[in-house]
Amino acid sequence: MARFTLPRDLYHGKDALAQLKNLKGKRAMICVGGGSMKKFGFLDRAKQYLEEAGMEVQIFEGIEPDPSVETVMKGADAMLKFEPDWIVAIGGGSPIDAAKAMWIKYEYPECTFEDMCKVFGIPELRKKAKFVAISSTSGTATEVTAFSIITDYAKGTKYPIADFEITPDIAIVDPTLAETMPKKLVAHTGMDAITHAIEAYVSTANSDYADALAIHAIEMIQNDLVKSYNEDMEARDRMHNAQCLAGMAFSNALLGIVHSMAHKTGAAFDDFGAHIIHGAANAMYLPKVIAFNAKDPVAKKRYGVIADYMHLGGKDDDEKVALLIKELRKMNDDLNIPHCIKNYGADSYPTEQGFVPEEVFLERLPGIAERAIGDACTGSNPRQPSQEEMEKLLKCCYYDTEVDF
Repeated sequence: MARFTLPRDLYHGKDALAQLKNLKGKRAMICVGGGSMKKFGFLDRAKQYLEEAGMEVQIFEGIEPDPSVETVMKGADAMLKFEPDWIVAIGGGSPIDAAKAMWIKYEYPECTFEDMCKVFGIPELRKKAKFVAISSTSGTATEVTAFSIITDYAKGTKYPIADFEITPDIAIVDPTLAETMPKKLVAHTGMDAITHAIEAYVSTANSDYADALAIHAIEMIQNDLVKSYNEDMEARDRMHNAQCLAGMAFSNALLGIVHSMAHKTGAAFDDFGAHIIHGAANAMYLPKVIAFNAKDPVAKKRYGVIADYMHLGGKDDDEKVALLIKELRKMNDDLNIPHCIKNYGADSYPTEQGFVPEEVFLERLPGIAERAIGDACTGSNPRQPSQEEMEKLLKCCYYDTEVDF
């Protein structure tokens, strides 16, 4: 038996944010990140709508990109004092992911971060509060997923929290919020979204239900991502739907080692002055992982189906896989994303010499590979890598060399 879980309600389209005024409750806490939601007036509108619904509203702001364990604990403490019956997270993936983890700690104060990271081991939520997620970026789709990514900076690694309990009760997918994204964010979140859809489609947990969502998301992203990056706002509106479809797919079909590797490399080199942004990491690693996974005949066939839906041509699955990899690399070029860690600059743009020195990468490689194998996303990857294979694959992602194993 398998399970397919989505939010109870999803409101989409222009001005969907106004649905907040129809919630019923006494107190709502809004969780938000940096200044963009405030700058563009969305935070004030959300607060106003909740007050129109008759609720007392408190704002927890300043959630950082790649939220930390410390931020989660601080937010949970604020919730314990305010006692909201609605948690409303607005912004990109970071504030929504952080708020999900805060929600667990709010409902179960004795729960440790280590407890949260036990895959599908979270106790029943909604005894104190329900959860609304409002996405402002077109990539993470955390507004519809059973996942949250939290960073332990002391250990230099990201931990996925995975449980259907943290699937939001209500998702609001209002494209007006996404129209404010800067170009670099459009690029990174968009490649995150296509990675979600492709990994979900080839996952060992794939299903008819998730397949349809994944394939349509891939078609939409291929058509609209580069246009969105080039300031076509109609395409950007469509991308907001596409990333959500991809999120519905991967929340149920799970992911693979592109995400395992991205989780474990993202904060691994922070001490060298930069962070490998999650969407950019996925964009760099995806072509390499496709080449690795395509050694599995079932995965190769499914990659071939993806290539067919993308109208890439190819007389057999080998050619289709090669053309799929070529198309994804072209998208990276069009979006100004580097192809490998070696050329990943501190500003995330391609550069001759990136911020991660070769000797540092090689020194930390065994530990990164071990943690990537242990990541929650590895189990549903179509080909299970050994320690040696994971190290070789990560080297390919550092140097941009061919995957021939």
